[in-house]
Amino acid sequence: MMYPKSIQKLIDLFLKFPTVGQRTARRFVFYLIKREKKELENLARAILDLKEKIKFCKNCFKPFEGEGEICEICSDKTRDKSLLCVVEKEVDLESIEKTKKYKGLYFVLGGPISAIKKEELKKLRIEELEERIKDKKIKEIIIATSLTTEGEALALFLERKLKNSGKKITRLGRGLPTGGELEYADEETLKEALERRK
Repeated sequence: MMYPKSIQKLIDLFLKFPTVGQRTARRFVFYLIKREKKELENLARAILDLKEKIKFCKNCFKPFEGEGEICEICSDKTRDKSLLCVVEKEVDLESIEKTKKYKGLYFVLGGPISAIKKEELKKLRIEELEERIKDKKIKEIIIATSLTTEGEALALFLERKLKNSGKKITRLGRGLPTGGELEYADEETLKEALERRK
């Protein structure tokens, strides 16, 4: 079936979103067609606000809104500056924060990646991470990648890359199911994984 150009254009844009296929993209578009113009204007404004108001922390790359170049976590004087938890994506950071168990700092790699290949690794902030861990206050690096095949491969890659840093390198404990995405883990499971890191 051929859709009018304006419908097809929006379907094509939604197809660029992670995990969105043809059927979901079409559903989004036909849902939007039925909305009031004011709702669509609010949606468009909210999307534009992402680019205008949201910035990335220069230390951890967490997106935030506010003054300065450092997010609320990195600027919090009560956080343990000796711990650095390396996560694949922003939602993983939020999942760990919800546990209220971890009080250290973070680093968002900017993943996930589909395979450990040179072109995939270029998408990650590996150089920025190497620069970040030069901070003498950091004593332990917690590699908190998902327990998917890709997440495990990435964790091994990071362990090799960082082994000469002079820092203690740990991984999340096995409270997490193998093949599981960090962002979908419940708070109790994440708490256990943090406590059992090794």
